[in-house]
Amino acid sequence: MAVTTMSMTVIPTDLAAQLRRSQRRKKAFAFSLTLPLLIFLLATFIVPIGALLVRAIENPEVASTLAKTVNALDEWDRTSAPPDAAYAALVSDLSAISEQSDAGGLARRLNSEISGARSLIMTTFRALPFDTGMSPAQIKVRLLELDPRWAETGYWQAIAKNGSRWTPDYLLTSVDLKRDIQGNIIAVDAESAAFFKILMRTFSISAVVTLCCLLLGYPLAYWLSTLTPRQANILMILVLVPFWTSILVRSAAWIVLLQSNGLVNRSLLELGLISEPLPLLFNRLGVIIAMVHILLPFMILPLYSVMKSVPPSYLRAAVSLGSSPLAAFFRVYMPQTYPGMGAGGLLVFILSIGYYVTPALLGGADDQMLSYYIAQYTNVNVNWGMACALGAVLLSATLVLYAVYRRVVKSELNLG
Repeated sequence: MAVTTMSMTVIPTDLAAQLRRSQRRKKAFAFSLTLPLLIFLLATFIVPIGALLVRAIENPEVASTLAKTVNALDEWDRTSAPPDAAYAALVSDLSAISEQSDAGGLARRLNSEISGARSLIMTTFRALPFDTGMSPAQIKVRLLELDPRWAETGYWQAIAKNGSRWTPDYLLTSVDLKRDIQGNIIAVDAESAAFFKILMRTFSISAVVTLCCLLLGYPLAYWLSTLTPRQANILMILVLVPFWTSILVRSAAWIVLLQSNGLVNRSLLELGLISEPLPLLFNRLGVIIAMVHILLPFMILPLYSVMKSVPPSYLRAAVSLGSSPLAAFFRVYMPQTYPGMGAGGLLVFILSIGYYVTPALLGGADDQMLSYYIAQYTNVNVNWGMACALGAVLLSATLVLYAVYRRVVKSELNLG
């Protein structure tokens, strides 16, 4: 009897162990299938975003090239003349720079803090080395003879301010804030404040484009959802044509269409609707027209997929119960398409705030969005920290917008 009981307890234990091993093998196999995708996302999405966020607060130029100078300025009150030891440390640090590109990076970084620092640093760098055996006081006199601007405290304040390898300055500048001489965070003056206006301009243009896409895309998606599958597929090809054409080509085509002698103005003139060409190019209107044309499919596709899932019998039932067709559409049909409206609106808005080519080609000076200035700092000013800080602002705005969207959708589902 004991033997029988023992065999009955051992068999289920073996089965449970085999089941656990089988489940572990299945999980390992499933993970191995998703591992290439995870590696791809890590290499192309997570790592670049992490590098962007790090570069937005990294400030290596001064800390890596002027380490002795920064140490010599540690006890300086940043208001009086810097000590003679700081002049000697500066000459020592600049003499130790072996590559001119490193000196150029240092010069550009300090020039972003105070105008004229680029020429000052490069002039001093090319004049080095000085004679050995000079005292700090003699080095100071030699520097002042080389360029009298070394007597101005503003350049030394810029060096002391950027002595740390990590700085919030780029992020503060991207929201129109700055640090004063003592390190306190203050608002920039009204003449220098620009990025908040640019961010609001980016949001306003994106909101107008999203609204226009919704007003145009909703009736078109509804019409497509009422057609037969064959007819809808044929017309959907026309909707998807913008996907198959380069954004640069489409923007250039709109330049041809909207210019003063373009097809649109000539047609309106021949029809007698206008007496002179309309200003449709290099302004906000041209940017919105082109962006709506490019982004309209991103609104139509989510709406169409949701509308196809709404049974047409709901409208007929509402009308049969005494509702007018218009009231039935707005009270019965449209609420069921809110998920498509939200998904399409979110997609179009997020794509809009990152647009660069279309506003750069079709817009004027007051129509450029935040991405234009990111490209400007990257390609022209070669200020990677500022470019990454503006990119971090765009990323934060996108994440906040998505969080708000998720919260609204979750609230609607709970109410439903």
